[in-house]
Amino acid sequence: MSGRHEEDKGLRPDTVAVSAGRRPQDYFGFVNPPVYHGSTVLYADAKALREHRGRYTYGSAGTPTTEALEEAIAALEGAAGCRLTTSGRSAILLGFLAVLGAGDHVLIADNVYFPARMIADRLLARLGIEVTYFDPLKPSEVAALARPNSRAVYFESPGSQTFEMADVGAIAEAAKARGLAVVFDNTWASPWYFKPYAHDVDVTVHAATKYIVGHSDAMLGAVTANQAFWPNVDDAFLLTRMNAGSEEAYLGHRGIRTLGVRLARHMASGIEMARWLKARPEVARVMHPALPDDPGHALWARDFTGASGLFGCVLKACPDEAVDVFLDTLRHFGMGASWGGYESLAIIANPQRARTATTWEPGGPTLRFHIGLEDPEDLKEDLARGFAALAKAM
Repeated sequence: MSGRHEEDKGLRPDTVAVSAGRRPQDYFGFVNPPVYHGSTVLYADAKALREHRGRYTYGSAGTPTTEALEEAIAALEGAAGCRLTTSGRSAILLGFLAVLGAGDHVLIADNVYFPARMIADRLLARLGIEVTYFDPLKPSEVAALARPNSRAVYFESPGSQTFEMADVGAIAEAAKARGLAVVFDNTWASPWYFKPYAHDVDVTVHAATKYIVGHSDAMLGAVTANQAFWPNVDDAFLLTRMNAGSEEAYLGHRGIRTLGVRLARHMASGIEMARWLKARPEVARVMHPALPDDPGHALWARDFTGASGLFGCVLKACPDEAVDVFLDTLRHFGMGASWGGYESLAIIANPQRARTATTWEPGGPTLRFHIGLEDPEDLKEDLARGFAALAKAM
């Protein structure tokens, strides 16, 4: 069981990221915690075995390696506790299981990460849990769509692929008025740029694969909770044991210690590239809440302390073949799932395949960019080559 320690409270984020969860005196002065590989944990004596007493009881319930990272994430986010899972998708499932049961109803924002929608439509339905999707830009829909058996609302901000900014506080207020738990995906901003528990969130989920790991080399999820919901999360975790491996947790340790400096670069380069794309004649609009003319900018500026390197854009109408040529021409932008690593990525987005409460009709192809740690000037030259190839393919 991993919660915050008193010594972490009151420290500034840079110090928390470096120090939380680390106790070199416990491992002979080595700066980083060792990687504990193991399933079996031996009890000290028969009485301890009979009473299941021990700091650690079995590998899937947690090790010193996983617990140290859980402490760090909880401290950075301001949570009562954290549990690590095998991936972002398993973190989403654990978040649902912590607040929902058979016969319950959940409200889910229409623009959530597509795997969250798949879990809701295909797995929660099998468990007898009803799902209704709502427009995240209309907090009043939470109250309007809530039912007597509603138990939770699930959303993210900005939205996946289309980057609309939801009013987290307003949605949480509407949910609390109806007695609903508030579950929030905080992957985009990470605990560094958004503090969900200052906005009445109850549970957060993270694809820690992204910025917390930060190097595209490990699958990792995290679920945190406030004091009221931490027992729910911990119990659901101990029942399901969707536990992360110690090697993955160690890579998460490595990533979280440099989270602040990496995100500062992702943010600066991301905004620079978003502005550059906005000025391109091939681009109809850019979706980045840190841009002053973005529809969600005021909410972002009010509630967030920064932005990540992930954003989207809509190209002016052009054939799919020309978009393919554009992407195939790029040298410094890879095409692949995930994001949050040191490398830049560009993919075709298809938001309309997963909308039922809202529509997505942008008028042109939608692209999603992740801006990595390369020099922005090289990235601009790369995109310029791609746009030149796109023009020839028209």
